[in-house]
Amino acid sequence: MSEEQLPAQADAMPVDDMREQRLRKMEKIALAGGRPYGRRVDGIMSSPEAKRRFAEAPAETEVAVRVAGRMTARRIMGKSLFANVLDQDGQMQLYVQKNIVGDEAYELFKDLDLGDIITAEGVLFVTRTGEVSLRTTGFELLAKALRPLPEKWHGLTDMEQRYRQRYLDLISNQDVRETFQQRSRIVQEIRRYLNAKGFMEVETPMMQPLAGGAAARPFKTHYNALNSTMYLRIATELYLKRLLVGGFEKVYEIGRNFRNEGMDRRHNPEFTVLELYQAYSDCRGVMALVEDLICAVAKNVFGTLQFKREEGEDLDLTPPWRVATYHELVAGKMGSDWFDLDLDAMRARARALNLNIPEAMPATDITHEVYEKTIEHTLIQPTFVTRLPAYLVPLAKRCEDNHDLVDVYELEINGQEISPGYSELNDPVEQRARFDRQLIGRDDLEGEVNRIDEDFLTALEHGMPPTGGLGLGIDRLVMLLTGAPSIRDVILFPQMRNVK
Repeated sequence: MSEEQLPAQADAMPVDDMREQRLRKMEKIALAGGRPYGRRVDGIMSSPEAKRRFAEAPAETEVAVRVAGRMTARRIMGKSLFANVLDQDGQMQLYVQKNIVGDEAYELFKDLDLGDIITAEGVLFVTRTGEVSLRTTGFELLAKALRPLPEKWHGLTDMEQRYRQRYLDLISNQDVRETFQQRSRIVQEIRRYLNAKGFMEVETPMMQPLAGGAAARPFKTHYNALNSTMYLRIATELYLKRLLVGGFEKVYEIGRNFRNEGMDRRHNPEFTVLELYQAYSDCRGVMALVEDLICAVAKNVFGTLQFKREEGEDLDLTPPWRVATYHELVAGKMGSDWFDLDLDAMRARARALNLNIPEAMPATDITHEVYEKTIEHTLIQPTFVTRLPAYLVPLAKRCEDNHDLVDVYELEINGQEISPGYSELNDPVEQRARFDRQLIGRDDLEGEVNRIDEDFLTALEHGMPPTGGLGLGIDRLVMLLTGAPSIRDVILFPQMRNVK
């Protein structure tokens, strides 16, 4: 008996014509007393669970199940047909026979369209090709799809359309669904790990009267009820530290931050961050914590600490991770005498690397330009970069042996920063002085980041214990562990330019 695909002319038909055709089918179902948009269905089993139950059942035992999902393929062979139903976790093949479901029901099934959401019940069996399938005894339409699946069900390949219409991307691309399922498990594992360590999850305001905790341009809005300007938070830091003043000793938050800045493959204006603080700890304490946390996530979600890459160097997260000071890395690149050079010599040596170094750029900025443009992207294996210049991190404690440096780390993996961490500055007098110095020479941003958070300083004056704190970019961590090339691939609905 020859195998017949769905009508070829349906695939060639313009979308608007297909929609009209499906609308007529929907009306026909409704007029006949049917439910084109279904009802509640109980007892649904996921396709992997159904297959597992079948595999574990004693021989010759009938395993009856009900499945539900979107029909993604159908092959008609006279008085029987096969159809594939896709659910959240996998796919189940249906085997529908005319002599089992009856003539009328069989014709109704043949009249379904790819993309329709259905439920089916029956008994599991193994086909001659070895596939566990459902010998269908009954089915029901739960949602009529008025628009066709994309690209003749060969997959949605246009990247712009995939990001704008993520629902089609999820229907069409199994690997995309897996990435977001892995993202969910990563976040769950982070919570499980921290909760087991005695951390308390908290929530702090996303809309704030001041944008603080980082140097970034915020999104600004107006709160009508209070007739005041408000900002979407750029960081959670200052509110979480208030909780340490209040007596909570281990706190964390997983939430969104917002920065009114550019977009590229590593940046989205709306992004997810883990930020945590542990009283009576320091930079080394949170270094050990973040190393153990990331390794635990990798092992428990992916089962390995080694990650293959299609391009570039494979990743090995096996601890202990490398620790290198900022000055060591720069001197290794630019020469051991770099920090003894005068400004002209430093400028000339940096320009020899084709870096854009204006005449007015100070030595500290030249050095950081060298680090960001020529060193950071080379740090593929996990590396804690420590002892950064104090001017870069105004909320961290100074190193006891050198007050020009701060006791911080930046964790670099695969050429990008995954996590910063500090010995947190808890001296309110020095914190105020640091804030004041940070504002010197700053362009006016309508007060958006140039105003000092006096309430935070007041809280600090009540006493905050010595503390270790860290941030962890969730989106970048997911990129790292899944091998996704762009942050848009790990955010369900990334920001896109408006289509005119």
